[in-house]
Amino acid sequence: MAMLDLVILPDERLHKISSPVASINGELADYCDQMIEAMHEGSGIGLAGVQVGRMENLFVVHVPDEEPRVFINPEIRGFSETLAPYEEGCLSIPGVYAEVQRPEAVQVRAWDRNGKEFDLEADGILARVIQHEYDHLQGKLFYEYLKPGQRKRLLAAYEKNQKK
Repeated sequence: MAMLDLVILPDERLHKISSPVASINGELADYCDQMIEAMHEGSGIGLAGVQVGRMENLFVVHVPDEEPRVFINPEIRGFSETLAPYEEGCLSIPGVYAEVQRPEAVQVRAWDRNGKEFDLEADGILARVIQHEYDHLQGKLFYEYLKPGQRKRLLAAYEKNQKK
C-alpha cells in the first residue's frame, strides 16, 4: 500500500473548507486505514482528509490507550464551558508548537468507517484532537487561535525550520 503524502503549510488547501462525504464504501474504509497508517508514520494522534489531499469531511484519531477512531461527516453538537490550555502541534505544520485554549469536552456525531452513525462525548486529549481535526475540515489551523504576536513568531519559526 502506497504511503499518503502529507499536505504541508503553505499549501492553500489547508485553508479551504472540505465537502461532505457522499458515499461510505470499501474504498473510503481502505483510505481511512491508509490515513491511520500515515498518522502513525508521522507520530501524530490525529489526521484530517485535507492533510493528505482529500477534501472531504473525514478525520482519524488515535490517542494513547485507545483504539484508532474514524470520524466521517462529523458534527460537533456541543462544547463544555470550561476551557483548558494544551500545547498543540500539527503534522501539516511540522516542528512548531503552541499552547491553545479549547473547550475541555465536546459532543460529536459522526459515521464510522463502516457507515454506522455514532454519538460520542469526549473530554481531555480526545476532545482536543477532535476539535483540532474538525477545524481542519473548516479550513482553520491551530495557530489561528493565537494572539497576533504569537502567531507571527510561530509562523516565522516554522519558515526558518523549513529552510533548514
